[in-house]
Amino acid sequence: MEKIKILVNGCNGKMGQEVVSAIEKDENVEAICGYDLKDLNLYSFPVYSNFESIKEKPDIIIDFSVPQATLNVLKYAVKEQIPIVVATTGFTEEQLKEIKKASEKIPVFQSYNMSFDIFLMQKVLELVSPYLQNTDIEIIEAHHNRKVDAPSGTALMLADSINKACKEDYKYNMNRLNERKRRESNEIGFSSIRGGNIVGEHTVKFIGQNDTFEITHKAYSRQLFAEGAIRAAKFLIGKPNKMYNMNDIL
Repeated sequence: MEKIKILVNGCNGKMGQEVVSAIEKDENVEAICGYDLKDLNLYSFPVYSNFESIKEKPDIIIDFSVPQATLNVLKYAVKEQIPIVVATTGFTEEQLKEIKKASEKIPVFQSYNMSFDIFLMQKVLELVSPYLQNTDIEIIEAHHNRKVDAPSGTALMLADSINKACKEDYKYNMNRLNERKRRESNEIGFSSIRGGNIVGEHTVKFIGQNDTFEITHKAYSRQLFAEGAIRAAKFLIGKPNKMYNMNDIL
């Protein structure tokens, strides 16, 4: 079988380097080029800082970058008709609309977390949360000190799973410093921790009067997310134009 040719957007970043490393260990895929504004000379394949200069023809793009860089590579992907896996987080609502619009012209896989176990955590939350609506729900997430968005996209994704299962009854409270009042029963609270080199930890607490039920996921290596992105890339090849996520892989 011919190898799937991949362009890695943000290839010189920490996650970009993890993706390249994971690609090199997979005999079914190949990184043929990368895109990054930083020129670190890390790889044997060419790394571009201008989309107009790219000579190679990738089968798919894997994007681990920042929101504006994602929108830039989306324009290139649409122009060249290349499917894309978007693993970047921190998008605004307007930016998400741009990604959705691009999916009308090319296949787009987008997820705030490329871990399959996080996807399973969503499914567990959808199952149990209707039985725990008489509790106070809090989501605590922790990441490394370089992460700029808070709460994390994964934390919001987990909250959305709860809300979906509970018929959109909850509102999100991301900063209790702004208002001095007691907690409301129909809110999901968020707490964000930033420090050191924490890869990613997410805990959902259902806090009752007499006990607490909680679900936790801890990522120990960024390789987890790189492998998930490659899995998504393999899935996306040959698919019709639309938005895809982990549900579609399952």
